[in-house]
Amino acid sequence: MFNYNIGYLLVIPAIIFTLIAQTRVKGTFNKYLKVPNTRGYTGAQVARDILDRNGLRDVRIETVGGYLSDHYDPRSHVLRLSPQVYNGNSIASISVAAHEAGHAIQHGVGYVPLNLRNTLAPIASFGAQAVWFLVFAGFALQMLALIDVGIVLYAAAVIFQIITLPVEFNASSRALEQLEINGFITANEVSPARSVLNAAALTYVAAMAVSVAQLIRLVLLRGRRD
Repeated sequence: MFNYNIGYLLVIPAIIFTLIAQTRVKGTFNKYLKVPNTRGYTGAQVARDILDRNGLRDVRIETVGGYLSDHYDPRSHVLRLSPQVYNGNSIASISVAAHEAGHAIQHGVGYVPLNLRNTLAPIASFGAQAVWFLVFAGFALQMLALIDVGIVLYAAAVIFQIITLPVEFNASSRALEQLEINGFITANEVSPARSVLNAAALTYVAAMAVSVAQLIRLVLLRGRRD
């Protein structure tokens, strides 16, 4: 029982951290969504220019519905931006657009952590969805092997989250560099742009913390059945 309670003690703070991170992301994004960049660029213009300067003219840019739904799809070579980012000329808009362009650059140069993440993605997605079914089925049927399979699959999801961290931080680093060297932001706008990029990265740290805590909880839960 003691070990089982430790599992909950790990998960709850991680969840609280996630809520704080999400609040910070939304607050920072909304704050700088109201601050136009000095040179008047839109997110779409910045993304297109960065892609072209890095030899990625084949990467298309499309709009996608939703809030903070921006992402780069390596399978179809498409960079999708939410309306606020695509059409917006704010510090937040061009920072997010540059971040997603950073992922396209990673893909273009064969950035190893990104390739690993893309390879693990299908297994991680399946593991995250199947884990609790396997665990509950294992307990109900008294088949510990099912629980073990669920834990292994979920471990793949945790590894995916861990690999995601360097991928996201690197994309943000590339984004800030591109914004600066190509003159999209002024010296006074570097700090606000960095704030937007750092806040976004924090959500991935929180997601990893939750995943690791859940994995430890599963292992402790499995240990009670031995």
